[in-house]
Amino acid sequence: MTSDPFSARQVITTPLGDRVVYRIGALDAMGDIDSLPYSIKVLLESVLRNHDGSVITDADVKAVATYDARNVSDAQIAYKPARVVLQDFTGVPAVVDLAAMRSAIVRMTGDEASADLVNPQVQSDLVIDHSVQVDAFNTPDALGINSSFEFERNNERYEFLKWGQSAFSNFSVVPPATGIVHQVNLEYLAKVVWDEDGALYPDSLVGTDSHTTMINGLGVVGWGVGGIEAEAVMVGQPIYMLLPEVVGFELTGVLPDGATATDLVLRVTEMLREHGVVGRFVEFFGAGLDEMPVANRATLANMAPEYGATVGFFPVDSLTLDYMRLSGRSEKLIETVEQYYKLQGMWRDDRRSINYSSSLALDMSTVVPSLAGPKRPQDRIALTDMKQQWTRDIVGQLAQPDGGGVVHDVEYDGATFDMDDGHVVIAAITSCTNTSNPEVMVAAGLVARNAAERGLNRKPWVKTSLAPGSKVVTDYLDKAGLSSFLEEIGFFTVGYGCTTCIGNSGPIPEPISDAIADHSLVATSVLSGNRNFEGRINPDVRASYLASPPLVVAYAIAGTVNIDLTSDPLGVDRHGNNVYLADLWPSQEEILEVVSASLSREQFAKEYAEVYDGSPQWQAIETTGESLYEWADSSTYIQEPPFFKDLAPEPSPLVPISGARALLKLGDSITTDHISPAGAIGPTTPAGEFLAGAGVPQRLFNSYGSRRGNDRVMTRGTFANIRVRNQLVPETEGGWTMDFTTGEVSSVYEASLNYAAAGIPLVVLGGSDYGMGSSRDWAAKGTFLLGVKAVITTSYERIHRSNLVMMGVLPLQFPEGSDADSLGLDGTETFDIALDDSLMPGETVTVTARKSDGSVVEFSALARVDTAIEIEYLRHGGILHMVLRQMAATD
Repeated sequence: MTSDPFSARQVITTPLGDRVVYRIGALDAMGDIDSLPYSIKVLLESVLRNHDGSVITDADVKAVATYDARNVSDAQIAYKPARVVLQDFTGVPAVVDLAAMRSAIVRMTGDEASADLVNPQVQSDLVIDHSVQVDAFNTPDALGINSSFEFERNNERYEFLKWGQSAFSNFSVVPPATGIVHQVNLEYLAKVVWDEDGALYPDSLVGTDSHTTMINGLGVVGWGVGGIEAEAVMVGQPIYMLLPEVVGFELTGVLPDGATATDLVLRVTEMLREHGVVGRFVEFFGAGLDEMPVANRATLANMAPEYGATVGFFPVDSLTLDYMRLSGRSEKLIETVEQYYKLQGMWRDDRRSINYSSSLALDMSTVVPSLAGPKRPQDRIALTDMKQQWTRDIVGQLAQPDGGGVVHDVEYDGATFDMDDGHVVIAAITSCTNTSNPEVMVAAGLVARNAAERGLNRKPWVKTSLAPGSKVVTDYLDKAGLSSFLEEIGFFTVGYGCTTCIGNSGPIPEPISDAIADHSLVATSVLSGNRNFEGRINPDVRASYLASPPLVVAYAIAGTVNIDLTSDPLGVDRHGNNVYLADLWPSQEEILEVVSASLSREQFAKEYAEVYDGSPQWQAIETTGESLYEWADSSTYIQEPPFFKDLAPEPSPLVPISGARALLKLGDSITTDHISPAGAIGPTTPAGEFLAGAGVPQRLFNSYGSRRGNDRVMTRGTFANIRVRNQLVPETEGGWTMDFTTGEVSSVYEASLNYAAAGIPLVVLGGSDYGMGSSRDWAAKGTFLLGVKAVITTSYERIHRSNLVMMGVLPLQFPEGSDADSLGLDGTETFDIALDDSLMPGETVTVTARKSDGSVVEFSALARVDTAIEIEYLRHGGILHMVLRQMAATD
């Protein structure tokens, strides 16, 4: 900050020493600062502290200080978060882009020293958590086997990340087998108050994963962005954003015995999806927070992307300090947090009258045990209704025309059994959403103990796994004596990473997989994750249900979702007596007693003492110390992307899109998983054929997510999800389309090559909630590299819309109340889009669709280029192109 025109700068004495703070109360003359939502106060402090009169101006400060929740202005502000977190699937391509920017700026300037201009300007932490896969399970050796496979498959990526750690400043890498990024952030990386250069300010961040919001449970404002936007923040750019509406969510009462934080978040997700919070902040308040531990808050905050919000925020209070103390933060920092947040009026106090844009309430005593599925996290099903809902779904949305019926005499692992629709083939205790929560993890262990003592076990067709989000979980389960019981039921630790939650569930045993495929069975999975989109969990699974860890254990024992766990027996004990779920479920009192006796500050201190050291395998990886990365054309993991090659010094003006053809016509709720899958690469897919041609054996194909550093793989994988249904070729499922240059059905990738050779631009037609799900930058990058110039849909999810703009792809929206079908578009038309360089935010453009019979459909599409800076991104061909041109110009 170069000046202090608002007289907000103040020096205070803290346990950390004398520090500068920027008092938002100094702006009281502008507006009612005290009544601002707490999350908006964090934004206000940021623009106040970073005010320089140039990038962040008086107008930015005034816009936030005068925020009116009931009448939010359309003012754009420049916001600078304190730091960035990344995971390896999205982090590797981010570091690849930074390395490519270094190569490009040297080419543009002719000066090798200019490479150092491309460097993180804020602290950036990457946690490797997305690469471990569940190859081995139900064995004590699973952790070691899966770790060995992980390094064999990913050694080249890990070499690259180690190079990045040495080449870039302000960039650290947490090695594999440490934990999940959001749990590591919650337990270790987050400070709540950032202490830098003699100044204190609220910890804040963006992350390259949509579930970055988990840190909101600790009172830290943070949300997921695409890797492209995160890279811009890393190199010193602000986030240009419209001020959001803030929805207040009042929580009262307490959870009843038998209900968990998982059940609570599934109910909250259902409510907020119905309320409508896409693009909004959600802020929790009410008496229910008085006794709600941070672990439960983090579970609620984690699933903000599932309920559609940008954040799900819990203000800092005494329970925040309790968690900081438990997790090993220093006492001086904890005392400073309390002093700072009370000084700034950011300390939670429900006596304050906070103004919200809208509000809703939930009495937590009404929450019941639940699942969500079979395809969306907002589709909650009460446990009492699960069997009835399954019966409806198997003849409805899950029906297979050529399937059904019992498959007899399947043999696996010394057992012979029958299989049927609804059989659970994956039961996974996975994801930071739940493994960060000691109460639900202990509950799972107690259910396993009670089941094992009655002689119950998993069914032989169930692939069971336990993947904690940090090693602290293993420590307290061991201390509680529960690990052995989980293992007895089949829940051996398979890795410390995301695993099944992101689709790294590994292969289903072949005899079971064959039975499913040969008879078109609707196999199911039950997991303690946060997403269950089609095709995400496993190719053999058509229905996936989100549930609490203790319910995951119960369904592993039951072996089917075609059961009423509230009234049907789970099994029979050694004495021939029926055993019901109620017989196994622990009381809340017992759960809390075990947590209290087994979880300690010392466990956190021990596990994070050497967090950056890694295993001997990690330490053995060698790398160069050069500032420029040495690209190898033979690599199938890391390639210099084509985005910045031959980049002109100046951008080109926006011009009309003429003669475009539809590459795909898609329906509603298309996820970023549909657009850019993260899971296994099939041998007959364009990406699989490319890898085979490069000499990679199929067992080392790895996943799409692990190969995001190679555009040659990822472009071939765009729209290659096995569950994509392209309405241009309704008889197919997967990455197929109608190639209008040949009149034949081909892969999406092959068709794109033909269109490029013919000089034909492309569009994609979609429905509502296009791009929901993960903050996957390759969903936009791949779209761009296929030659798509515009996407036309009914509505967008927040991150993907932003990513499209940041890759220079124009997001358009059909007129209000209409869609492709209502306009009579079937995707066979030729499209002209009247775009020009005078485009302004909020404007419409005319789209003319010409049919083969000569008829014409013309409509005005809203250009979802929402701010002035986004117009510039589009004009430059993307945000990083703009940043690179600016860097080269100042060298």
